[in-house]
Amino acid sequence: MQTISASACLPDDLDHALLVGRVWRRDDTHEGKHEGPCVVAVRGGDVFDITQSAPTTADLFDRDDAVEVARHAPGVPLGPVSALIKAGLAARNDAGAPRLLAPCDVQAIKACGVTFAVSLLERVIEEQAGGDPSKAQEVRATITALIGTDLSKIEPGSDAAMRLKAELERRGAWSQYMEVGIGPDAEVFSKSQPMSSVGFGADIGLLPGSVWNNPEPEIVLAVNSAGRIVGATLGNDVNLRDIEGRSALLLGKCKDNNGSCAIGPFVRLFDERFTLDTIRDASVSLRVDGADDAFELDGVSHMTEISRDPADLVAQTCGKHHQYPDGFMLFLGTMFSPIKDRDAPGGGFTHHLGDVVTISTPKLGALVNTVRLCTEIEPWTFGVRALYRSLAERGLPRAR
Repeated sequence: MQTISASACLPDDLDHALLVGRVWRRDDTHEGKHEGPCVVAVRGGDVFDITQSAPTTADLFDRDDAVEVARHAPGVPLGPVSALIKAGLAARNDAGAPRLLAPCDVQAIKACGVTFAVSLLERVIEEQAGGDPSKAQEVRATITALIGTDLSKIEPGSDAAMRLKAELERRGAWSQYMEVGIGPDAEVFSKSQPMSSVGFGADIGLLPGSVWNNPEPEIVLAVNSAGRIVGATLGNDVNLRDIEGRSALLLGKCKDNNGSCAIGPFVRLFDERFTLDTIRDASVSLRVDGADDAFELDGVSHMTEISRDPADLVAQTCGKHHQYPDGFMLFLGTMFSPIKDRDAPGGGFTHHLGDVVTISTPKLGALVNTVRLCTEIEPWTFGVRALYRSLAERGLPRAR
């Protein structure tokens, strides 16, 4: 199994990256001992707790001076960021030591589907195979022979897209996934609940009954309550292909489970060095290391192949038609659907328990998680009310 260094999990220009996130830490500065989530900023390779200035990341993202707060607000030093990363990579952590959480809190967690041609084709294949992985190879050959594999140059909603739709309908090959892939309206769904996302180093969860599943490496935008994109991070939109393939109406069962949404390690705020154009030009790598079979999978994909611009996806998510008073995190869609055979020729890819999944891009670092069953990992018990109780117990202000 590949070993990954702490430095590889951080941006390659760390000294210039404006990183904010959350850690769980014990606070002994007030009467008694309290612990809970804290908002942190990374400065010069060191981590500072800035919760006194920004009790939640949603609160920070709403501030017009968020960049200055992240750079200069008074903070409690928590040590080098490399130590937090190493703790997240360790099999066992010191219960009293700070640990990384997902860098979002009360924001809604939204996700876009089939925004890349490869994802579109794989969703159609799942649908035609009825969630049966043994049929995927045959269906893939039939679909690609019929419509080809390069849909990346088709602009969704364009006249060319509508002509293709008409032709595919004539051939009886139209799909609900094609509708959101090349039609005028993007697929935007609720991925997870606020406070439910897991962070760097955490276990991610699969439903016990799923036999065909995979990671979905994505870039995730941080959007504030005004609909302004303030930064970006990495995400794993864990996917159960067999369940969604049986019926798109099972999307909630497929997508929203304990540990099924990983985000991290930090949100990198936009500034003069890092902008939405950086995201538009990013390449994202996926690596899966098997714990029980020495399986290795590597892939890389490119945001230049996205069919809808990230700003358009944000506009389709929020506006006069829908507001998010606490802001939201938006998964931009997966660029990579692994199909490499694992257990048998023609069987394609599915997770084994213990797989280590690494999603990375140079300007954001790497998100590393281990695959378990969602019924056996740590249950989700700390929600929004628990957050506010924790802030009050520590004498900290609630979010504005």
